[in-house]
Amino acid sequence: MSEPIPVEKRFKVLVEINRASHFAWREAVQRLCPDVDPTEVVLEMWRITGEQTADAYLGRIDPAGDLANQFAASIVWSSQCMGEDALLAAGEGEWFVVHEACPWHRWHEKHGLLHEDRPGCDAWFTATVDRINQKLGTKLRFETLSALPDGDAACRRRIWVDGP
Repeated sequence: MSEPIPVEKRFKVLVEINRASHFAWREAVQRLCPDVDPTEVVLEMWRITGEQTADAYLGRIDPAGDLANQFAASIVWSSQCMGEDALLAAGEGEWFVVHEACPWHRWHEKHGLLHEDRPGCDAWFTATVDRINQKLGTKLRFETLSALPDGDAACRRRIWVDGP
């Protein structure tokens, strides 16, 4: 009988399988639905994922607390859980989420799909922020300041709340 596979190794393999599944799923859509733009399907998938992520984050967010900080910290936490290199940085009344390396970027590059990388992330961020604002009646905002697929050294997103 072989030795048990360490949890850390199983995790790393599992997240890579998850990313591989995304690109296999995209290819299946392209094959079975040749008249459908696969990029539009991918962006819709990220929008749906963003809505579902917001619902999960809402279970952890205290509406009376610093919403921008809690949202940014949730992104960093979930990014790190998925094996991404993510950092949280404070500004004045704003927070920054920084991904200095991202396996999704590497996968998009490997498949010649860099044109879907940043738009997918931005679709996810937009849908997540919109859902949180809808549920809490808030004005949480984000902007992408730099992105790996644009040739920048990191993906950097600014997060803040407009008004009181």
